[in-house]
Amino acid sequence: METDTALLSVDQALIFAIFGLTMVAFVWGRLRYDVVALTALVAAVLVGVVKADNAFMGFSQSAVITVALVLVLSKALQDSGVIDRLAGPLERLSDRPLAFMAALTGIAALLSGFMNNVGALALLMPVALSMSKRPSQVLMPLSFGTILGGLTTLIGTPPNIIVSNYREQITGEPFGLFAFSPVGGVMAFAGLVFLLLVGWRLIPQKRRSPQGEQPQFEIKDYVTEILIPEDHPLINEQIYRLEGLSDGGLQVVGIIRGATKLFGNLRLRHIRKGDILMVQAGPNVLQDFLDAQQLELAGADAFVEEHMTSEHVALMEAVILPGSRVEGRSPRSLYLRRKYGANLLAIAREGTPIQERIGRVRLRAGDVLLLQGEGSTLPDTINELGAVPLAQRALMLGQSQKNDWLPLGMFALAIGATAFLGIPIAIAFAAAVVGMLLLGRIDPRKLYQSIDWPIIVLLGAMIPLGDALEQTGATALVADGVVLAAGALGPLLLLGLIMVVTMTLSDIMNNAATAVVMAPIAATVAHEIGSSQDAFLMAVALGASCAFLTPIGHQNNLLVMGPGGYRFGDYWRMGLPLEILIVVIGTPLIAFIWGI
Repeated sequence: METDTALLSVDQALIFAIFGLTMVAFVWGRLRYDVVALTALVAAVLVGVVKADNAFMGFSQSAVITVALVLVLSKALQDSGVIDRLAGPLERLSDRPLAFMAALTGIAALLSGFMNNVGALALLMPVALSMSKRPSQVLMPLSFGTILGGLTTLIGTPPNIIVSNYREQITGEPFGLFAFSPVGGVMAFAGLVFLLLVGWRLIPQKRRSPQGEQPQFEIKDYVTEILIPEDHPLINEQIYRLEGLSDGGLQVVGIIRGATKLFGNLRLRHIRKGDILMVQAGPNVLQDFLDAQQLELAGADAFVEEHMTSEHVALMEAVILPGSRVEGRSPRSLYLRRKYGANLLAIAREGTPIQERIGRVRLRAGDVLLLQGEGSTLPDTINELGAVPLAQRALMLGQSQKNDWLPLGMFALAIGATAFLGIPIAIAFAAAVVGMLLLGRIDPRKLYQSIDWPIIVLLGAMIPLGDALEQTGATALVADGVVLAAGALGPLLLLGLIMVVTMTLSDIMNNAATAVVMAPIAATVAHEIGSSQDAFLMAVALGASCAFLTPIGHQNNLLVMGPGGYRFGDYWRMGLPLEILIVVIGTPLIAFIWGI
């Protein structure tokens, strides 16, 4: 018996060490969260706390499948154009800031209850940027509104799905589709009222309008026109040879040749006398190049932005999504011109344009890119890069909005089948996806592009680690410690403590990972004090989703950081009082509805 206890203690020490290092890696942020989770899983298998046969059992869990299906359906709804109609009435409110903010965040919360909240933000962020005089005053409330909306239903956010899946493991019955609504709905409403009456006033005044009266990028600061004189040695040379003379620090993004403007992949074009070359380069690189090649500016700065577009060519700003395939890569390694016929003109980070050679910059989630390319293909290029478009500039897409109601109808049928017929949500959503595939509403070639694979890998890797916590007795050990240290507080205060701890973890690590870790701990604490496990699981679901103190706690907070010009420390100003409000109102509300 002593040997078993010793072995158990070693396993507990190992799993605690792995989780401790994993949490440090999440906070450090240099490695993507899916890489961190997968590394932790491999380490757990190597040291023996997770059996090799069970290493990938997390990927077969219904929670992981459901999250993937929600992402696919959300993308189908976005592409249908129907959801865009909700943004139409907002234009009439653009001159009334508070009413505009109320309508925008309300629509965001409504959408987030039934679709991926990153998708909801992606739909409404361009509206906020184009219609608001002070976008940074609106973007943080918009992000928080999408997070609050996710509290209201099972499918609103991954933590709800994870907690429901864990409840099914311990009781045989998952939470229903609208089981989260009584608590989540009240909390979403209270949170939105706070954002509209108080919250937006807490955003730092000095950074309220990074692109309200003026765009994020002034084109003339990044693109310069160079005139090629008649007798210059570069005449008849190809563009790539000219670019090579600057050691890659200069890029030709357009040519004005008489009344003709040339764009796209210009590398093999020959230089003609009298050409005006539109070049992107840092100030030091440009001046060195001009001096070395004995060239001069064309002196047409006032007309540069007009020259940068044409009937078919557009400029567009886009923000990089967390988990994008371009994260950590340099623009030079993406070969944008060769693959997509697009040019990267500028990069802004935390509202501040980057002045160094952008070809060598390592891209991060939340960076804002200024891209030039074919208006008809640029949105697809942005999507393939793992970014979402912001407010459009100049001669933009001109694409007709389609209004296909079938995806919305099939989505509603799937929800109805779950809510009223008791069909498991993963099965109902899978049927909806299959139906849309067969009816041509989802392109099979793009089916898997809509899935946020880093989230799927994170969940698949974290679930076996969460099981290891329970099987080694580590969960019970933590629960015993919580009960011993705070058991005298009583069930209500202990419930609030679990929510606060969950919120704190969610602010520094991914909310889905937080739910995986905290759900078994909360359920064990409830069991030991003889309280309702459902109430404590609800506290975890609510707390894991309410990540408002930092930009890294939730993807949407990171997405608005660049366009809003926010800094890391700006979020807690509005987020801390909001989290306090949620704990103060949410704790007794959970106790009242679910009993403790």
